[in-house]
Amino acid sequence: MVNICVPIKHLGAHMISIHGGLKYIVFILFLSFLSPISFSSNASKPIVVCTTTVLSSIVYDLAKDKVIVEVISSPAVCPAHYDIKPSDIDMFRSASLIFIHGIEPWINDLKMASGSNATIIKVTGPWNTPEKLREKYILIANMLEKYLKLNLTENLYKCLKAINETEEYLIEYSLDHGFKDFPVICMAWQQGFINFLGFKIIAVYGPPEKISMRQYENIVKNASQAGAVLIIDNIQSGVEFGEKLASTIGGVEVSLTNFPGISPELKNMTMVMKWNAERLGKAIMEAKLKGEINRLREEIKMWRMVTIVSSILTIVLLIICVSLILKIRRK
Repeated sequence: MVNICVPIKHLGAHMISIHGGLKYIVFILFLSFLSPISFSSNASKPIVVCTTTVLSSIVYDLAKDKVIVEVISSPAVCPAHYDIKPSDIDMFRSASLIFIHGIEPWINDLKMASGSNATIIKVTGPWNTPEKLREKYILIANMLEKYLKLNLTENLYKCLKAINETEEYLIEYSLDHGFKDFPVICMAWQQGFINFLGFKIIAVYGPPEKISMRQYENIVKNASQAGAVLIIDNIQSGVEFGEKLASTIGGVEVSLTNFPGISPELKNMTMVMKWNAERLGKAIMEAKLKGEINRLREEIKMWRMVTIVSSILTIVLLIICVSLILKIRRK
């Protein structure tokens, strides 16, 4: 708490003379004593820098206002493709502790440019299933306690309880919406979550920029043979490939996120999982409807062919009958 006093040199001479000089200063000091203006200093709080919103959301859930949480990369892009900014250097320089995934190729450059001596904690592996997310919360809680001497037992318990409740919700939602064994094509970064929900993954594709024409043709072939009409994309990897694939096979594309923060309500990964599941629920209804429409179109095509063939046969038979009648009459 800092009391603000107004130095005499900052008051103009005309103000001193008009308001009674010393009496004015005493009055200001009296007011500041009664209602001191305070600034909450963040300097005493450790700064925890995270490379992604996944990590920053976990740190915030665990530590709340005990630390200042800073995040580097936008949730809208893959951290492997992020371009560092001058402000990121300052962020690294002020960090007490740094959390990374290990997929960020720019970490060493940022550490060197900032001269940071902060400990860097690598939190590796996927995080988009309840099981993997629990592991991340436990690891990060342990690191915050170890390096920043924070007692996070109660908050960790609440976070793990919320993940368990989310897991129960997802299992029930999956059963209610027919996810089990529903055939899909899936982007690799969503594979773990889609397996957890019970979908039958027909084909998996990696980053779109690395997919060859031959791989694309194989995916289309597998989708057609298995009757897969749902393509599950990853927002951070781009959605153009999934949209093109859906158009080719007459399917539905749905894009999911692996990072909180792409919209204000998605504050952490439990919220992300529910949001993704609900998008899948809507998409699967659309895919089933589209699949039924495609089936009906194929039936219509078949019946058109049957009608054409029947018409041709009728005409042929009519010609034969007319020819026979003419022959009989001639006789």
